[in-house]
Amino acid sequence: MATESASGLSDHLRGVTVTTVACLAGIAAALLSAFLPFLGVGVDAATNRLALLVVAAAVFVQIPLLKLLGVAIEDFGIKDNLYVAFMTFTLWFISYGIILSANLQ
Repeated sequence: MATESASGLSDHLRGVTVTTVACLAGIAAALLSAFLPFLGVGVDAATNRLALLVVAAAVFVQIPLLKLLGVAIEDFGIKDNLYVAFMTFTLWFISYGIILSANLQ
């Protein structure tokens, strides 16, 4: 097809794939942050900065996953990398905030 890039994915499918993986990684990072024994969902978990390490790990894990899904990550610029990090952090922040508010202890 003429609309396919060198990676085999159209621009639209590439964008949907990157956005979906980033959002799911953010939600997974929030669930992992909530259920790790040293973080938890208590009052002190809201101020624990170790949860940010979980988000950073989620951002770095996405790169090989995107490559496995057929996205040409070699073409990623700073804008693409910042988008992935922002979407992952945003979904983590919202999801982890909801989990902490629900007081699931």
